[in-house]
Amino acid sequence: MGWKTLDDMDIAGKRVLVRVDINVPVEDGQVTDATRITRIVPTVHDILAKGGTPVLLAHFGRPKGKVNLEMSLRQVLPALRDALGRSVAFVETLDAAETFTQEVAEADVVLIENIRFHAGEEANDPDFAARLARLGDVYCNDAFSAAHRAHASTEGVAAHLPSCAGRLMQAELSALEAALSSPERPVGAVVGGAKVSTKIALLENLVNRLDLLVIGGGMANTFLVAQGAQLGASLCEDDHLDTARDILAQAAKAGCRVILPVDGLVATEFKAGAAHSAVLLTAQTVLDADQMVLDAGPETTEQVSIAFDGLKTLIWNGPMGAFEIAPFDTATVAAARKAASLTKDGSLISVAGGGDTVAALNQAGAADDFTYISTAGGAFLEWMEGKTLPGVAALGG
Repeated sequence: MGWKTLDDMDIAGKRVLVRVDINVPVEDGQVTDATRITRIVPTVHDILAKGGTPVLLAHFGRPKGKVNLEMSLRQVLPALRDALGRSVAFVETLDAAETFTQEVAEADVVLIENIRFHAGEEANDPDFAARLARLGDVYCNDAFSAAHRAHASTEGVAAHLPSCAGRLMQAELSALEAALSSPERPVGAVVGGAKVSTKIALLENLVNRLDLLVIGGGMANTFLVAQGAQLGASLCEDDHLDTARDILAQAAKAGCRVILPVDGLVATEFKAGAAHSAVLLTAQTVLDADQMVLDAGPETTEQVSIAFDGLKTLIWNGPMGAFEIAPFDTATVAAARKAASLTKDGSLISVAGGGDTVAALNQAGAADDFTYISTAGGAFLEWMEGKTLPGVAALGG
């Protein structure tokens, strides 16, 4: 761990510039999911407890460097105040942030308007980063979900101020290092989702680090077709058959066991409650032109469950089937509950991330028992791909 935390910083009487991610869904002016807001509470409360003043920098949407009041952070202010239980002052411009009014100075926490209203943010303009640095005495990055972006508020400003990771960033990095950098072995992963093409770098990195790889979702079809199966109307990327074969060859060379579906739930229409049957899946399988594999079958689910029993660490990214519609959520739910049970018993460290993943684990009622669930999408994937994240590297990690 090369990065510092709040425990390493002297922040009493200082302004702490905190990069947070409170880019939450809003409908009709109301925050509909405050998860990202509640996750920054420990960092803000710690800074206050240490005598510092948190000055929050955040983005909302993609205003592309221009003021767009439809993307104003003012919309999240009520939810932020509720979550923190403290007074939060809203500052509309950087000019105003440079000379706090008495009202702002007396607030417990300061929130500055959408940092992406400034073109210098996404351009990582050095002058803009220096301007941001003048707003604080210490820099704290608590936005792992934005750490894969080399922006002024995630990377540039760290060059100008003593810097550290916030509690959420600290938890995220610790969990990911425990899962991938120095895991308890045997270590396995579930990688699912629709397309191989979006997970190539991830799979290529993981097969050289894992003892077990479970491939699920629509992307598993591409691997099966690459081995000779004819899967009718199933989702398949025909232009990535060679990629699938290469990944399987890499896994074999690295000694990583790969579990592909050996059976699947097959239907002729993609809708909830569609008539379906369990079909064996082999290199010789030939489905009718209108048939499609929408979930892993019971035999596959059993194999995965048994394999989980032999693991010490599990990484999860992506569902094992079309989990949005029953009964094609069956394999995902069963595997998620198995992983959650093993984690609760203390025999498994489980780390999950990615939008569909979080939704699937919540649907299974398994999320609360996982060791750690990341709310970061792109940053989680890039870390798992073995890439250096600018926002983490800037902290010295």
